[in-house]
Formats: sequence, C-alpha cells, structure tokens
Amino acid sequence: MSSNLDQLYRQVIMDHYKNPRNKGELTDDSVTINMNNPTCGDRIQLHLKVEDGKISDAKFDGEGCSISLASASMMTQTVKGLSVENAVKLAHVFYNMMLGKEYDDETFDLGDIEALQGVSKFPARIKCATLAWKAMEKGVGHQEEE
Repeated sequence: MSSNLDQLYRQVIMDHYKNPRNKGELTDDSVTINMNNPTCGDRIQLHLKVEDGKISDAKFDGEGCSISLASASMMTQTVKGLSVENAVKLAHVFYNMMLGKEYDDETFDLGDIEALQGVSKFPARIKCATLAWKAMEKGVGHQEEE
C-alpha cells in the first residue's frame, strides 16, 4: 500500500474514532448485544433493529481502541438498510479482508471499511476490528460457534 493511501486510511479511521457514526442506544424493539475483547480491553454494546428481514437501524456504545470503535462506526453505517442475509455476507467479506485473503469488493460498496484493510498486517489487532461485526452476526442470529 502506498504511503499516501496508508495516510488517507489512517485519517478515515481516526475520523470514525473521533466522530463515531450511530453512537448511542436504541430502545424500542431492538436487540442488544454485549461483547468484549479481553486482550485489548475493547467492549461494545450493539443495538440492532431488524424489521422484515432487514436491519433498519443500528447503534453502538462502548470503549476501546481506535480500530474497534472506528470499525463499529463503519459497520453500523454500512449494514443499515441491508437484509440480514447480505449483512452476514458482508461480515464474511470483511473477515476475509482482515485475514489478508482475497475478498469480494464488487458485490458490496465497502466505502470507508476498506480503510481497515491494513489491520491484516497486525494479527493482534484483527479481533479489535472484527468485534462489532461478530456482535452484529450474533444479534441477527447467524454467528457461527468459534
């Protein structure tokens, strides 16, 4: 990755960290998922509202490193309006990106999420980036047992 692109990605991550999208709680008819990453101390509380097989709203709260909170911000922004099926598919595209594997960047508009691809070079930080995504999968009932 070029240093200019690397710098841009760092700026995108820090923007989501300092100005998180969808931070807060949902109260009416939402599912709440609490997850944490004991390795890093990240903790997230994700609120999802699913209606007619679609994620109609998503908010999060929590504390942790810039990668985990930026990823939560990006995830909530991206899954809103997606069908549960497509949100789970997108999570798997994200996991492949985190593992440095080939990933499908055609089916979904990854937008800011691609800024996290550099995390794949730091194995200890992958759990930070995937925490919110695992919470989303758990919330829609599609998390595979690890």
